[in-house]
Amino acid sequence: MSRCSVAVVGGGIAGLSAAWRLQKAGIDYVLLEQAARLGGKIRTERIALNGQEEAPFIVEAGPDSFITQKPWGVALARELGLGDALIGTNERLKQTYVLHRGRPTPLPEGVLMIVPTRFKPFLFSPLISPWGKLRMGLELFIPPRRDDGDETLADFVRRRLGGEALDKIAEPLMSGIYNAEADKQSVLATFPRFRELEQNHGSLIRGMLASQRRRSQNAAVSHDKPLPFFVTFKEGVETMVTALRTRLSGALRLCTGVEAIEPIANGYRLHLSDGATLDAGQVILATPAFVAARLLRPLAPEAADLLDGIRYVSAGTISLAFRSSEARNPLNGYGLVIPMSERRPINAVTLSSVKFAHRAPEGRLLLRVFFGGSRSPYSMELDDADLYATVRRELDALLGIDAEPIFHRIHRWPRSNPQYDVGHLERIAAIERGLPPGVHLAGSAYRGVGLPDCIRQGQEAAERAASLLSS
Repeated sequence: MSRCSVAVVGGGIAGLSAAWRLQKAGIDYVLLEQAARLGGKIRTERIALNGQEEAPFIVEAGPDSFITQKPWGVALARELGLGDALIGTNERLKQTYVLHRGRPTPLPEGVLMIVPTRFKPFLFSPLISPWGKLRMGLELFIPPRRDDGDETLADFVRRRLGGEALDKIAEPLMSGIYNAEADKQSVLATFPRFRELEQNHGSLIRGMLASQRRRSQNAAVSHDKPLPFFVTFKEGVETMVTALRTRLSGALRLCTGVEAIEPIANGYRLHLSDGATLDAGQVILATPAFVAARLLRPLAPEAADLLDGIRYVSAGTISLAFRSSEARNPLNGYGLVIPMSERRPINAVTLSSVKFAHRAPEGRLLLRVFFGGSRSPYSMELDDADLYATVRRELDALLGIDAEPIFHRIHRWPRSNPQYDVGHLERIAAIERGLPPGVHLAGSAYRGVGLPDCIRQGQEAAERAASLLSS
């Protein structure tokens, strides 16, 4: 039997961030991960076709980047000495396309998130009908909602900007981020800034224009070049996982799951999948909600029931590499998002080697196609051969790419995407109130799905555990 101050269950980015914060505070910990590797859905593959003669392809199985508006990702990268390894998106080709009546159509320049901020490009865009444009312009005159009640993203966008804005902009862009259904997705849990803009400025358009002016003024005063909205690492997102793994000096136990947790004097006893036990003063569960529910059911059945109520969907990607000369890129930008109303078996296409540098050798094109989730769940049921054939047909039909790929990689993530349904934040608050003393939660199921949010949650769980240990 062994003992530690804090047991961290789960070796994804939330668990690794918790362990790093505990280590910096001088607190001994053991990290337990049931898989054979750390990083969870963060996985980067380097594929070199000709040995060292040319640069490799950088293929991401999970997230390919993270946003800089939430500072915890960039801050951790710099803390680990990775600041110089960060790269931004290609600013010359930052156009996004939306599939409209079967054809890729540019998203109007100046549309930020879901809000038009430039008149002329929006006015002449074929993406939205004249009535749809008028309805979006009327947003300036619609009174704001003043109460704090939650609502779906669909209801919010229809209320402020109308149905076409929901169908052609918000649903493919905003719900696509969460692999969610706009008519179930909580606006307060996923895009609280929209409600803040509405309440503080009376209008999304006025609020977004004011934010733009403020950012420009701040940049002028500081003389610092602002970071791009999205960043990644030159060698792939797994760079961060590798850096954490090499710097963590505590016990990192792979292939070790947790079967049960029981309370003991001054903490908890964890029964492990290898038959051993581990005693810990505090426990951080950086696991999917359904795993946390199973472990907590004997200790906190009401919290476990609420955790089990968090829905998950399965999703995946297929990356395909082409010779540029054989698959001329018809899109002058990052990629294509596909509204649900288009009824396609895929959700989006990212031109990875256009969006970021160092993703493919010279003369090569790397694409990533997204499928599954709540938006095309039937695609997850296809076997690999049928999925590959389906994606090839879609690339030909939508982008005119009919060349044979140099290679392809399929990555499936079963039950991987938590759904932030209306009332999600109230659910999480109730779960946290019902947790046993000394048990903490962190991860994508709770207060944010992106890398920065998961990093923040891991750090905050570690800080709560450290505070209790010192009290």
